[in-house]
Amino acid sequence: MNQRIIFTRYIIIIFFVIFFFRLWQLQLFDGEKFKNLSEKNRLRIIKTPAPRGIIYDRNGIPLVKNIPFFSVMLNPDELDSIDTSKLADLIGIKEADLIDKIDKQRSSPFVPIKLKIGLTFEEVARIEARKSDFPGVFVDTEVGRNYLFGKTGAHVIGYLGKIRSYQATAIDLKELPQDALIGQWGIEAVFDKELRGMPGERIIEVDAIGRELRLIREVSPIKGKDIYLSIDIDIHKAIEESFGTKAGALVAIKVDTGEVLALESLPSFDPNVFAKGVSYSDWIMLINDPKKPMLNRALQSQYPPGSTFKIIPAIAGLEERVVNNDFSANCSGNLSYGKWNFGCWRKGGHGLVNLHRAIVESCDVYFYELGKRLGIDKIHKYAYAFGLGQKTGLELIPVKEKSGLIPNVSWKEKNKRLPWYLGDTFISSIGQGFVLATPIQMANVTASVVNGGFIYKPSLLFNVKQPSVKIDVAEESLNTIKKAMAGVVNEPGGTAKGAISQTVSIGGKTGTSQVVGKKKGLVAEKYMDHAWFIAFAPVEKPEIALAVFVEHGGGGGAVAAPIAKKAIEAYFKGKLENKNDKNR
Repeated sequence: MNQRIIFTRYIIIIFFVIFFFRLWQLQLFDGEKFKNLSEKNRLRIIKTPAPRGIIYDRNGIPLVKNIPFFSVMLNPDELDSIDTSKLADLIGIKEADLIDKIDKQRSSPFVPIKLKIGLTFEEVARIEARKSDFPGVFVDTEVGRNYLFGKTGAHVIGYLGKIRSYQATAIDLKELPQDALIGQWGIEAVFDKELRGMPGERIIEVDAIGRELRLIREVSPIKGKDIYLSIDIDIHKAIEESFGTKAGALVAIKVDTGEVLALESLPSFDPNVFAKGVSYSDWIMLINDPKKPMLNRALQSQYPPGSTFKIIPAIAGLEERVVNNDFSANCSGNLSYGKWNFGCWRKGGHGLVNLHRAIVESCDVYFYELGKRLGIDKIHKYAYAFGLGQKTGLELIPVKEKSGLIPNVSWKEKNKRLPWYLGDTFISSIGQGFVLATPIQMANVTASVVNGGFIYKPSLLFNVKQPSVKIDVAEESLNTIKKAMAGVVNEPGGTAKGAISQTVSIGGKTGTSQVVGKKKGLVAEKYMDHAWFIAFAPVEKPEIALAVFVEHGGGGGAVAAPIAKKAIEAYFKGKLENKNDKNR
């Protein structure tokens, strides 16, 4: 028994002797060898970007495309061996800028530092060829964005941009790299989280010159969700072509759902400028451009709507029974009130006109009389019921929608510290003076008039019907207005002959917004009136309603109406083509 114990002890002693001898050998003779090997091999964490979801129009036409773009990266644990002067020359930036980038991103020994984005193929080839001279430097492939229609529809689609300092603390952005691209404008921003998907990750072991030795762990990225918009890009193209060099906006709405078929603001901007990060000089040039391409005129330009507003006091008059279609007013070209003279746009007057003809011919004097009978507070009541004087609620980050203005007695007392005069009512009744509206508001008003009195919150998503509110107006009153608007385009004396189409029947209402400070004899564009036109089609069973606004365009019938016609025809042409495609 004692011999077994002694034998066991000898075995254990021999084992420890061999173990310590081997340990001593490794440290003394092979230590430097393994130290070099361990220093040459590094772990690298590579974020694998998720393919961003594609944005389509209502007909399935892709509006964006994912494209690869290349960045040069530096593994942080190789910083001590890097000659920053030579590296700066290699990648084509100043050494001071390179050092600044390194200092700002030097947060983790495992997270590579991004030195330059948007490399050309020539730059990629040059860096790869000299990889062995710069340990830890490698080229990374990321996912960028190509906006296929350039400026067309840019205010809706939006663009990607780098994470800004105030966004970096957001919960859903904390895990993203500092210079990651996220949605900063338009639909790209509104649905950024859905479009972005979930990035993947690869943890690999590499040698001193960045060659991959083995994969430690991999998590695959999850593609972002595709988004189908309600807009029709072909309508947008027709709008852009029709506007030419003019500034303005057009909003078109599907009357039975509230879907936005088009929302174009001109002049526009090219989102591809922002796709890989806009330069400071380009950004300054955009925001200082006197034509204001970054301004979304569809939601942010609020001007007197002119005679397009006349449909509101017309509905109010019918509902309040202060007029009917038999009530007539005699227009001699002006209406005198005390020492003031309120003129009609037609200097010789319209003669005796009823409500129908007053809308068809846009007689101002008739609406002075109607406004006098109603009073401003009743006009305010019906304008507000149709959504004027308040935001529609359409969200397009970072655009802040304007609410417009519908004045009344208390508003003037509070904001102007003045009483309300009858002359104010006259001017407000024809959509001038204090009355302000945006193109999207006037499009929504038009849709509500022709869809039976339902007002929808506009939506930019395809086939999504928003909840509606029924306005408390009689169908008979709305039908009277629809009939008159059809006459504006199609009857003798109508003010919108430019909207007559051989493709579809169109109804509408012209408007001219007077420019403050307009001087007699001055013909420069900045002194010209703004042109408005609201429209719907087909007259028999309306599907589309829209509003056109042209800055300093002149007359609504001559300038805005033809643009509306082109947009409406583009919509029905697209419908017909889609129907034919399905029947093939």
